[in-house]
Amino acid sequence: VDLEGPDGASTQAFDRVLVSIGRRPNSGGIGLENTKVEVDEKGFVSVNARQETADPHILAIGDVAGEPMLAHKAAHEGKVAAEVLHGGPAEFDVQAIPAVVFTDPEIAWAGLTAEQAKREGRTVSVVQYPWQASGRAQAVGATNGMTKWIVDPETERVLGAGIVGAGAGELIGEAVVAIEMGCSVRDLAESIHPHPTLSETLPFAAEVQLGTATEVYRPKRR
Repeated sequence: VDLEGPDGASTQAFDRVLVSIGRRPNSGGIGLENTKVEVDEKGFVSVNARQETADPHILAIGDVAGEPMLAHKAAHEGKVAAEVLHGGPAEFDVQAIPAVVFTDPEIAWAGLTAEQAKREGRTVSVVQYPWQASGRAQAVGATNGMTKWIVDPETERVLGAGIVGAGAGELIGEAVVAIEMGCSVRDLAESIHPHPTLSETLPFAAEVQLGTATEVYRPKRR
């Protein structure tokens, strides 16, 4: 590979090269300048919660309508737009959009992250359940994972989740439902999950917040 940079040019050999240049909205050259549609400085089409643009005859969904650029987010927006076109009261109002990195192990997250909470000046509690403590993870050789909840320490409501490990992309769906429904860690801890499964790590992580986890030591809150 021929490289050029501040330190000059060089040629280096690699086994593999990952090309990851990112994406940008393809909103140019389609005549939007002839409409009332508003486009921001990054090229995203501005829409409201009903996917409506500033032009009453044009709706926008998907990557061009704003981040995150995810297929499942676009599909949901498409359903909202279809309902709106039929005169329905639908709106895009979600608390958690899941994202998955299909690596080995998988990485998945949804809702508020610890980094976002810090930027926004919000106080949150971050609790983790290591998969080393999971019987199922031990049985299938997947102990290099963990399940994490982002919790409001005052209300005990779960605001976000992160999962690393085998099948994290499948497990994150339950976390999305919990966040959308406004569940508390106690709601999760009291929900009985089948044993032995990796899905148990979700209520077990909630027990860590409550100080009642039997596999992970954490001083009980006073």
